[in-house]
Amino acid sequence: MNVFIREMKANRKSLIIWSIGILLMVLSGMGKFTAATSGDANSTSQILSSMPSSVRAILGIGNFDVSKASGYYGIIFFYLVLMATIHAAILGANIISKEERDKTSEFLYVKPMSRSKIITSKLLAALVNLIIFNLVTLLCSLGIMAKLDKVENVTGGILMLMVSLFILQLIYLFIGTALAALRKEPKAATSTATTIVLFGYILSVLIDLNQKLINLKYLTPFKYFDTKNIIYGGSFDVATLILSILIIAFTLYITYSFGNKRDLL
Repeated sequence: MNVFIREMKANRKSLIIWSIGILLMVLSGMGKFTAATSGDANSTSQILSSMPSSVRAILGIGNFDVSKASGYYGIIFFYLVLMATIHAAILGANIISKEERDKTSEFLYVKPMSRSKIITSKLLAALVNLIIFNLVTLLCSLGIMAKLDKVENVTGGILMLMVSLFILQLIYLFIGTALAALRKEPKAATSTATTIVLFGYILSVLIDLNQKLINLKYLTPFKYFDTKNIIYGGSFDVATLILSILIIAFTLYITYSFGNKRDLL
């Protein structure tokens, strides 16, 4: 069986579960917007605006106008990013190390394929998983936003947000694969990758809480893209976009370089 097809089948159940989770997240989150604005939308906005800045930062509310569907979606997107990056990091770590972890490396050894080709097949399967995950998120978002707000058109902004989400997914996917290639204990790669995601998330919250830490934003990909700016037609920051590409390229190099040298893939 082709390695790519095998990986797609192996990750099919996980992808379905995560996709359902994304669907429920968007539905429940935007459902709360409907409930919150069924009465006086301005009152809801005022209540949230009166919250301490620390609480708003922790909840991901920021400076969004929650009287609008786009503002509420911006808050939900904060959590969608967290889900998507955790999924990508776990996928990356598992897809490289699972044969060694599960003691099934003989499946790969009997294949008349180089290790580089095996890694490439695995990464292609991972990329397809991310694309499907991203498309599910996009379709759910566009469908629900179109139903909730027929006046405000943020389709272009949501499309741009999905591009930024995909870049973040790639960053954490390849961080996961690089860790799996580097770590001698394959079971540790997944937990380490997840810890890195959570560290980046916590650091982004701390930066929002204390603007004196703003220079640390380059240490967490969660701060590379400004959701509010993008959703209303803004562009990407060139510096952080270049940094994202460099991180992806470096972790991809680590994946191939050390993956090829492992005694067991």
